[in-house]
Amino acid sequence: MCSRLCRQDGDSVRERRGVILLVTLVILVILSTLGYTLSAQVAARRHRDRFIVDYAQAQYACTSAMKYAMTSLADLQPSIVRDPNAPDFSDVFAMTEPQYQELLAQMAAERAVDDRRLFGAETTKDRRATDPNDANDADESFVAASTASVTIPGPYGPRWPLVIEPVEFEIGSAKVTIEIEDENAKYPLGWALIQEEKLKEETGVGFVTFCEWMGYHPNEIRGIREELAEVAKVRPFQVEFKALSVTSTAPTSLRERVTRTSTAGTRTPVQRPMRTTVTVTEQIDQQNAAFARLFHSSLIDREIFARPSVVSGTRNESAMKYLGLWATRHVNINTAPRHVLEAALTLGSVADAPKIAEAIIQRRQVKPFSDIEDAKKDIFRHAAAIEKCQAFLTTTSTAFTVRVTAVSGVARTVAVAGVTKDGRKIKRIAVISD
Repeated sequence: MCSRLCRQDGDSVRERRGVILLVTLVILVILSTLGYTLSAQVAARRHRDRFIVDYAQAQYACTSAMKYAMTSLADLQPSIVRDPNAPDFSDVFAMTEPQYQELLAQMAAERAVDDRRLFGAETTKDRRATDPNDANDADESFVAASTASVTIPGPYGPRWPLVIEPVEFEIGSAKVTIEIEDENAKYPLGWALIQEEKLKEETGVGFVTFCEWMGYHPNEIRGIREELAEVAKVRPFQVEFKALSVTSTAPTSLRERVTRTSTAGTRTPVQRPMRTTVTVTEQIDQQNAAFARLFHSSLIDREIFARPSVVSGTRNESAMKYLGLWATRHVNINTAPRHVLEAALTLGSVADAPKIAEAIIQRRQVKPFSDIEDAKKDIFRHAAAIEKCQAFLTTTSTAFTVRVTAVSGVARTVAVAGVTKDGRKIKRIAVISD
């Protein structure tokens, strides 16, 4: 009987200990859950606060850098730098990745040869005398290492379409990069919205030429043109401008003001018509600003233009890269790549556009064109076609894109400004912030 009671007491003690242990475990789980939740919320709050601070610093740096870039742009004097021995940048867009890498390897090999001639001729000769295989292996490794640092120079020296090398500096904790691109080296998207009968057909063919070069299928091109035609109904792209006389009403001057008494007995000033003249420059500026907003709005399907035509970790090739979205009206024959040249020259001759583009590329490799008259004299066989589209061509770029990127911590801000430059006079078209 006693042993039975002892066993019952022992069982009850173990049960109580088990209950206590279970309750303790539940409490620990609850406490750990609360601790994890609290720490996660604190971390998330800290991350949000850190992001807000980083974003504010990046935004401030981006705004300051844009002001600096706009001020410095007045002193920028872009000049064409061409090397007859360097490959032309015109056809890089159409190269596959193996072709592009092969071109880089060729340039790296040529650079290695030049470096050996200048600095390492004796060293290479001695190495070959001792071990020819070692010399060959060293040359191959040098070429492979050099390929990664080789870039195809654009018309201004940096890669197309940059006018100068990217400028990098720091503002506080933010790292800032400023890039300036030549907008006249791109195909103006506004040309696809021209509705004038005498130009509509040629600009349509030119846009199709551009799209075919970028690898779009006929059905895709047809769909793009239909969408752009709908946009043109909202506002067609105008090429020719004339000074306009606009009539508006304004109150007379205080000295000449005439008053009249209404039926209610109040005296109101008389409004008289006033005629003002809107100059061609003012109309172009208004159109530039309007289409800058239009081309960066949801009315334009930018996704299809941004679709990569070459998938590569080293290149970003797409139609968007070669489209002018700031209402530019001219293509620079000294800085435009082949497909942009051909699309522009169809305004002069659809059949001869490829031949004229090839002649321009061959000529500018040696020396840039000073003006369009120079092009007509040098390419005299196609002078009539060049003259026909002369109003759409230029040899000096006046439209540029200023892109400012600021990174602070995990925050990144981008601002893009379209500007026109006439000497030292800078005129802002619009600024888009991302």
